[in-house]
Amino acid sequence: MSLELVIFDCDGVLVDSELLATRALVEQAGELGLTLDLHETEVKYRGWKFADTLADLEVMLGRPLPENFLPNHRSRSDVLFQAELTMIEGIDRALAAIGLPFCVASNGTPEKIRLSLRKTGLYPFFGEGRIFSAYEVGSWKPDPGLFLHAAQAMGASPQNCIVVEDSVPGVRAAIAAGMRVFGYAAVPGSREALTAEGAQTFRAMEMLPALLAAA
Repeated sequence: MSLELVIFDCDGVLVDSELLATRALVEQAGELGLTLDLHETEVKYRGWKFADTLADLEVMLGRPLPENFLPNHRSRSDVLFQAELTMIEGIDRALAAIGLPFCVASNGTPEKIRLSLRKTGLYPFFGEGRIFSAYEVGSWKPDPGLFLHAAQAMGASPQNCIVVEDSVPGVRAAIAAGMRVFGYAAVPGSREALTAEGAQTFRAMEMLPALLAAA
């Protein structure tokens, strides 16, 4: 294949945000009387559309969530991000070494993506025009629409794109878009799940430039 574009997920691929956001979610659920295990919850909802996560919480809770649950979650997550968010180890060096066009396509809001990139110092690698949010196109993974939109906006053919993902919904979206997938499998147990969905897995960002060069 003639590789034209690398599309990165954000949470769990560029920035180490998944556990922080899950902490906020578990704390809020606990205040409503729903006790959740932090790590089990993080694994369960990784890559989910957040509306689906909230719907699942309502099923477990047996009643609707408070109206302020979502804005409260976003504000709590923002506080944690500002205090503790870091980039995925080695991703800055990988981005500098790739030598190919790349962008980010995430289920998160545009504001969340930009906050995450700025807080971790990764924003200069992307800037405007290379940041794509599911909220802007109305298509959330595992639907392929977000990845197809990103490819079109970047002038790349889907079959000549590689997606870097860490979640099952993200891998499914990429495969449905006709794109190859490199699955970042740093979380214990994730390699088997990502491989089963059709991703070629790797465990460290330092490996990514060589994988892309050989693609």
